Amino acid sequence: MEKVNEKKKSIKRSNVVQLLLVLVVIILLNIISAYVFTRFDLTSEKRYSLAPATKKVVKHLDDVMFFKVYLSGDLPPAFQRLANETREMLDEFRAYSNFVQYQFVDLSAIADEKDRNFAYRSLAEKGLQPTSLRVNKKGQSSQLVIFPGAIVTYRGHETPVQLLSGSSLGEDPNLMLNNSVQSLEYNLASAIQVLTRITKPRIAILEGQGELSDMETFDLEHTLSQFYNVDRVTLNHKINALTIRIKLDSLHDRLANKYKALIIAKPSKPFDEKDKFLIDQFIMRGGKTLWLIDPVYTPWDSLEKYNSTMGVANDINLEDMLYTYGARLNTNLVLDLNSMPIPLKTGQIGKQPQFTFFRWFYFPLLTPTINHPIVHGLNAIKSEFISTIDTVEAPGIKKQILLTSSPYAQVVNVPALVDLEMLRQQPDERQFTRGPYPVAVLLEGEFMSSYLYRIPPELAENKGLEYKKKSKPTKMLIVADGDIVRNQFNMKQGYPLPMGYDQWTQETYGNRDFILNAMNFLCDESGLITVRSRELKMRLLDMKKIESEGLFWKILNLILPVLAILVFALIRFRLRRMKYARKSI
Repeated sequence: MEKVNEKKKSIKRSNVVQLLLVLVVIILLNIISAYVFTRFDLTSEKRYSLAPATKKVVKHLDDVMFFKVYLSGDLPPAFQRLANETREMLDEFRAYSNFVQYQFVDLSAIADEKDRNFAYRSLAEKGLQPTSLRVNKKGQSSQLVIFPGAIVTYRGHETPVQLLSGSSLGEDPNLMLNNSVQSLEYNLASAIQVLTRITKPRIAILEGQGELSDMETFDLEHTLSQFYNVDRVTLNHKINALTIRIKLDSLHDRLANKYKALIIAKPSKPFDEKDKFLIDQFIMRGGKTLWLIDPVYTPWDSLEKYNSTMGVANDINLEDMLYTYGARLNTNLVLDLNSMPIPLKTGQIGKQPQFTFFRWFYFPLLTPTINHPIVHGLNAIKSEFISTIDTVEAPGIKKQILLTSSPYAQVVNVPALVDLEMLRQQPDERQFTRGPYPVAVLLEGEFMSSYLYRIPPELAENKGLEYKKKSKPTKMLIVADGDIVRNQFNMKQGYPLPMGYDQWTQETYGNRDFILNAMNFLCDESGLITVRSRELKMRLLDMKKIESEGLFWKILNLILPVLAILVFALIRFRLRRMKYARKSI
């Protein structure tokens, strides 16, 4: 009996010691966690881990950043998932900064229709795009208008964030939703960066060589002005057009670039050597460049008037520069079966002309397929009379093709006849099998000057010019189509339309996002743009199996857990019965 009591006391002491050890460990963990912050993400793609660049942006907040998210209420399942993912992402932000606050708003809860419509107009004016959905409730179909976005406010300033990526281009809704979820971190973090940036970087749009006019680039400038200070610049041989002299001390000064980046959008007149030299030295000083060049001149007004035109080489005297940097623009035109439709008059009823839409092979739709921050997850990009690009040897330069035609394409060399009669003929698909063709290339590295062996000694030794033979590490993007950034105009009232929007088909393509991503990649040194290449795996159900085997799996999922519990209970009952049966013996 005494041994039994002693054993019980020993067990009791052991239990008390274990309890005390557990309490000590819990207290120590709480003390450590108060000083050391860490989070564990066990998902394979680290979907709940913020990128280092995002953490840096969020941690630097020193005042309240308020997110008002318009995704709440009785939403369809897909949008409810987007709302949940947005809430989780904002909670991740709050884990790194107490200044992040948010509120989810249900616009459909506004009872008065007049007030609700006023709220809709207000959000549209602020830059959020509405989405109209057809929903079924209790057997009745109704129209639901939602604004899948957020308004972010910081110190009296605000900016819109569009949370839904995609358009009505027949895109798979599941893919569109997945792209939206993938873009959440970048879109929300970018809003923080925009609102907290003390000074905006300056970029320049070049003019003077027949480039697109300020009205044709109206939406380009408007879009970029949210992130940059945008100037239109004419070189005209002036060394101070792109540079400024910075005083280092009372005796020394140096030339520096005025602008972070330079956009050259569809020049139609030849550049002279003096202006080319200024652009070359801008690049040598680390300037970023976005080249939007038409290697072929194809006048659209002649095509509209005469139903045909000639595509001829567009000699703007830039070939030698681009070749030195690592790219060659070819004087040809890409024809692609995956192309944009255009209207063609096919008849007339009374005084009303009748139009039919036909695929115009000279307007390829460029669908990005690579996982690069500039193009990842973008909608198709519309182009007009685009040409091909080849990369050439340039020591130390990294080259990456960002955009290509579809595989179902061919090219024609110029001079070439472009005739609308093609629309009335059935294409021979056997001729459209030579793609894909590269049409946009990113170059990164230290570029050699295009004037390395041909600048006169008096210029090379001129201290005022400060000629540089080799650039600092920099980047440039070359696209063989200037119309990618050109916005259309409303046919009746003449106001400029958003970049990438086609008023004939009423579709919005990915041109605006492409250009904005390109400029952010070229100019942003924080690394935040790299978040766009993050990829989340889609774990979707197999719809074919659901149709053929759906009933079986539903019954299995319903019965199997119940059977498992019953079997476990039966085994446990048998084991307990055997245990106590032995004790009674």
